[in-house]
Amino acid sequence: MDENKTVDRQRARGRWKLFAVLLVCASPLLASYFTYYVVKPTGRTNYGTLIDPRAHPIPPMASRTLAQQPTTLDAYKGKWIMLKVGGSDCAQACQDQLFTMRQLRTMQGKEMNRIERVWLITDEAPLETMLLRVNDGTRMLRAPKDVVTQWLPVEPGGDAADHIWLIDPLGNLMMRFPKNPDPTRMKKDIAKLLKASAIG
Repeated sequence: MDENKTVDRQRARGRWKLFAVLLVCASPLLASYFTYYVVKPTGRTNYGTLIDPRAHPIPPMASRTLAQQPTTLDAYKGKWIMLKVGGSDCAQACQDQLFTMRQLRTMQGKEMNRIERVWLITDEAPLETMLLRVNDGTRMLRAPKDVVTQWLPVEPGGDAADHIWLIDPLGNLMMRFPKNPDPTRMKKDIAKLLKASAIG
């Protein structure tokens, strides 16, 4: 009996140690969330709209690469994700979004490698060759339109394809930028988040 109690105590200590390690690793990101959602210092303004990630967890979706290989947004955990969604008939507004994402990543300087650009394509139509070339480096995944639409929160009458979204390194949807955004103001939001978090 004494041996069993000793083993139980050792297991309990091991679990507490593991919990402590996980807490230390996650604390920088938790602190940044606490600052944004709870402390809200006077004078602080966000350009993007903050989203409660608990209300909009990333749903299971049968997404895949353009080469038809199954993959999900979880593949990019550990980095910040700038996300756009929409069909393959990428008109001017869509192309502007992709350009903005490229520019924003470059504008972060030495921090740029902490960011991934992802486009969830919500149909099966082929993409133009020039579009692929210009956006080399953007992760392009095909995903079911109904799942994507139900997941991303928009204002009444809005369209998820009108926005650029931000996902944190733990896989939490956390910010929606306005339609036709100001890249300079977006850059400031992203820079603040990168500075506040040691993760990703």
